[in-house]
Amino acid sequence: MAKKQCTWPGEDALMIQYHDEEWGVPVHDDRKLFEFLVLDAFQAGLSWKTILHRRKNFAKAFANFDYKKVAKFDEAREQELLQDEGIIRNKLKVKGTVINARLFMEVQKEFGSFDKYIWQFTGGKTIDGKRKDTYEIPATSPESDAMSKDLKKRGFKFVGSTICYAFMQAAGMVNDHLITCARH
Repeated sequence: MAKKQCTWPGEDALMIQYHDEEWGVPVHDDRKLFEFLVLDAFQAGLSWKTILHRRKNFAKAFANFDYKKVAKFDEAREQELLQDEGIIRNKLKVKGTVINARLFMEVQKEFGSFDKYIWQFTGGKTIDGKRKDTYEIPATSPESDAMSKDLKKRGFKFVGSTICYAFMQAAGMVNDHLITCARH
């Protein structure tokens, strides 16, 4: 039987490219981890396709995901972002992103890198989901529950277990490519 890709990207070229080149690939770069933290937070209540198609706009709005710059955003900059039609204009998500950037750097100070901190939730390894069908992919896991609880305790915003699980998939902390997918 020939391997094929997962079904969730559908026919959308950008979704297929994301699936084929990024989703599930282990990420250890703090800036890229911050990018996924931002994008997954903005995804809350929306589809990944909506966020992915605005990714370049998010990069422009949030200083190319430079958390050091985002941490310095003030109220005036937040108000500017709320006028930016290229992103999701949600006041709590914009404010949460700035808060998260500041907390991201606190975690870096404590652990040496955000990477060291975040990968502890999977023991430093990718969890192989071994899924046969899309419906088997969970929305949360014990690991995403633990990650969410710890991030919330530290003051992070938009880090519920479902968002954390999506982050884990994006950052390659869990491999939820179907076993029939060439990317598995």
